[in-house]
Amino acid sequence: MIKLCGFRLSNYYNKVRLVLLEKGVPHEEDATIFPSQEPALLARSPMGKLPFLETEHGLLCESEVMCEYIEDLHPAQPLLPTDPFARAKVREIVQVLELHVELVARRLYGQALYGTKIPEAIVAETQKALDKGIRAFRHLAKFGPYLAGAEYTIADCAAAMHLPLIKMGASPALGGDCLAVIPELPAYLALLGERPMVQQVWNDRDEAFRAAFSKRPAAS
Repeated sequence: MIKLCGFRLSNYYNKVRLVLLEKGVPHEEDATIFPSQEPALLARSPMGKLPFLETEHGLLCESEVMCEYIEDLHPAQPLLPTDPFARAKVREIVQVLELHVELVARRLYGQALYGTKIPEAIVAETQKALDKGIRAFRHLAKFGPYLAGAEYTIADCAAAMHLPLIKMGASPALGGDCLAVIPELPAYLALLGERPMVQQVWNDRDEAFRAAFSKRPAAS
């Protein structure tokens, strides 16, 4: 049986978990593993990143690779179109969202999560890169009603986990919501929130955040 390894604070872990749940794939979880450069983890995830996936054939890292492996292994309840070009367009949306929006925005998360003041030069540099990434994402997203059109896909699984974190994590440093330029976003996120599996993963994520932050020492 597939085992998903990582932690529920991670939006990339939650993306893969959501794909498993939406497709009804039997699986196990080990949600007690955190990123490190310890040899034991590097033997399972070569970059020391999470999540990783244990399969009967061996280990897989990189969340999008895992999602597509799950799709190929369990084609029922498809989350990718059958048409090659349409499949590529879904992958394109995911790649732009993750590489040019989420991974850029996470440079600012420290202020929202830990109260770390981000230097103005980094904020300005990040804002410029984010503007480009969000512009590209808006260009590709159809909101018809889902990102790639009428069908719910892996792109929506990714967006369900990344967009709320980007909104929450980057806003304090930027002094406003960087995603407010996407007028379709509130209705789109509300639509995603109607899906039982999305709501389950969001609830479990929120519980993991509450548990993690309850253990932090109080500010003096």
